[in-house]
Amino acid sequence: MTNPRSCRALLLLLAFAAVTTQAQDAELARGAELLAPFKQDLQMALKSGLAEGPATAIEVCRVKAPGIADALSVDGVKMGRSSHKLRNPDNAAPDWASPIMQAYLDKASSREPRIVELAGDRWGYVEPIMVQPLCLTCHGSQPAPDVAERIAELYPDDKATGFQTGDLRGVFWLEFPADTP
Repeated sequence: MTNPRSCRALLLLLAFAAVTTQAQDAELARGAELLAPFKQDLQMALKSGLAEGPATAIEVCRVKAPGIADALSVDGVKMGRSSHKLRNPDNAAPDWASPIMQAYLDKASSREPRIVELAGDRWGYVEPIMVQPLCLTCHGSQPAPDVAERIAELYPDDKATGFQTGDLRGVFWLEFPADTP
């Protein structure tokens, strides 16, 4: 015979888990929505920069990308990008995002965006950045000599080359306040 008290406890636990999952799903969707303008603006800036030449694209990544992230980091939102193979040490991932990036590296089949509950009624959102053909100009195995020279000049400890299309380049990350009703 089943204990009614145990059944009620199990039902309450299942109900709590369903509410928690719904809240996480809502925050996951919110994270994607908050990050979308950064991704769009960065891609437009990179395409425009590459149209002017690789030197301009390098400056987009070096100057414009952080500026775009800063401009969109308002109302308690903070965003950026990072990699397991950093070019710019200023782009190191927040502590909470590093394990997710490592999980993306360890298991390529599980590279879906993820959400993490952070302290202070905040959420962290992480989304993989996959290498696109346009990225190879500066991040491929053999950048053009002038590109390699400029990168070496700006980033003497660069580790962000040797990628191929489809590789994990890094992550977009985002911190934001919980959506409290």
